[in-house]
Amino acid sequence: MTQTMIPLTQYHEYPVGEMKLRAAAFYADMRRRRTVRDFSDRPVPREIIESCLLAAGTAPSGANLQPWHFVVVSDPAVKKKIREAAEVEEREFYGGRAPDEWLEALAPLGTDEHKPFLETAPYLIVIFAQNYGLAPAGRKIKHYYVSESVGIATGILITAIHQAGLVSLTHTPSPMNFLGEILHRPPNERAYLILVVGYPAEGVQVPAISKKILDEFVTFVG
Repeated sequence: MTQTMIPLTQYHEYPVGEMKLRAAAFYADMRRRRTVRDFSDRPVPREIIESCLLAAGTAPSGANLQPWHFVVVSDPAVKKKIREAAEVEEREFYGGRAPDEWLEALAPLGTDEHKPFLETAPYLIVIFAQNYGLAPAGRKIKHYYVSESVGIATGILITAIHQAGLVSLTHTPSPMNFLGEILHRPPNERAYLILVVGYPAEGVQVPAISKKILDEFVTFVG
């Protein structure tokens, strides 16, 4: 079936000078973004989270099949279950499952098997990747570039959360099968990551890290 095409009417071109200013301002704002591991329990209005999720949903995806599902958890009992299950996996990870090189790389960040933020933060957004879709009659619909598509949507979500004035933490206990069980997700979905969202705790500290300069991660050809 041929896709209906419509004119591009929402594109807005800016003068080059304004483009430079906008790009520089966006970079300056994104430089402020930091991952935190200590959250306040202050409530966050649900409509803020909804707007951030709508932004994530604008992400491009393979064949526009949008192979993602976001489960937003604020129920304290469910957050407690997720923390308990995650810490089981994390104890095994730090207790012998992880290679020494990985533990050495994590050591400067001060991470360990204790994950209190999974209960403290007002929201856990559990992101699921859909390996295939399901038509109303149960027919499987093949999804393309699933990991790439979900990764792009997740990046937009993290950016939207920062733009809203909140902080986030990407948490990926391994394996994550328990998330599908706790949240009753269908078999075509696999847990991609947990995004912890809220306000930073008062007096929170973050590691003194730096990012690569442009020449270290970009090559211009032509």
